[in-house]
Amino acid sequence: MKYLSILGSTGSIGTSALDIVRMHPDRFCVKALTAANNIDFFSQQIDEFKPELVAVLDEEKALELSRVLKGNHRPEILFGEAGYCEAASYGTCDTILLAMVGAAGLKPALCAIEAKKQIALANKETLVMAGEIVMAKAKENGVSILPVDSEHSAIYQCLKGNLKKDVTKIFLTASGGPFREKPFDEFKSITLKDALNHPTWNMGHKITIDSATLMNKGLEIIEAVHLFNITHEEIEVLVHPQSIVHSMVGYKDGSIMAQMGPPDMKGAISYALSEPDRIDLQMDFPDFVSLGALTFEKPDTQKFPSLEFAFEACKQKGTLPAVMNAANEVAVSAFLEKRIDFLDIFKLISRTMELHTQIDNPDLSGIIEADCWAREKVQSQI
Repeated sequence: MKYLSILGSTGSIGTSALDIVRMHPDRFCVKALTAANNIDFFSQQIDEFKPELVAVLDEEKALELSRVLKGNHRPEILFGEAGYCEAASYGTCDTILLAMVGAAGLKPALCAIEAKKQIALANKETLVMAGEIVMAKAKENGVSILPVDSEHSAIYQCLKGNLKKDVTKIFLTASGGPFREKPFDEFKSITLKDALNHPTWNMGHKITIDSATLMNKGLEIIEAVHLFNITHEEIEVLVHPQSIVHSMVGYKDGSIMAQMGPPDMKGAISYALSEPDRIDLQMDFPDFVSLGALTFEKPDTQKFPSLEFAFEACKQKGTLPAVMNAANEVAVSAFLEKRIDFLDIFKLISRTMELHTQIDNPDLSGIIEADCWAREKVQSQI
């Protein structure tokens, strides 16, 4: 039996994880849950899974949750960053699923590491912002960080049983998003509804927009560098519209290992929670005959400069990845609120990265300071 704390339980990753718990109550028990908003849905999860501790965004949300909870089960209710950190280090949990979106996941991740909890990581921003610090802390505390992103889970699985010294290339696949075939001169007319209409994956709004701009892949480039201790020069991004090959690893003898499966996050989530075992998810295999072909193409960096932003952040290191991430978060939020146009996302990130004065080898406070600076700079440009 594994005892879980799920941070971000009302999002797409969190709800999929709870589907797995529901399917296998003999293997998993939920001890702590967190959510920022969506209190009605969160209360339903609490009623069903009966965690001992829960945390929400702020005190107002905590009071709202206390009012709407039904039944006899009354967990301890915390709020804010302190509440999330308590859930991440909760004593009776052995595995923490970090499914929070954005920079808010960094401090809970560090708390989980300090508490020596095994981490299933879906919050890529944690490693984008402070990958060197996080991975060093994990090593120091003997903590395993297992990737939940389908691409990084695929790489992790392709590396198993092989020697790291034999790896020559990581092929990171991307669906291409909803605008893969859209001419660049039509990008100025892209609406929020258009950008939220992803062709293959069902995700939350922020991640869906990141997929539409290919920033999601940019963040994954930086995450892969830290997770697998490779350089950005060893990573090649391939657009794979069918989303069947989740990623590949190339070895020095010319062999390439690929991990494939349906475009459903449950596979990657369950593997992070049950590794080295695999559990029955009752999912169909892809229908390869109907698919006919699996295709790959180079990404168009003129249309999607996010990849160039990410490779530059990898090259410069220091505080630039945190600045890029923060600029993207604020820009995407503004686009979701219809305060800026789609193309403005790229312009704001690029301008903010150009204005930033690089700090090499920052400590955690330096990273947080750079994150705050970038958010203020983007808001002032908006």
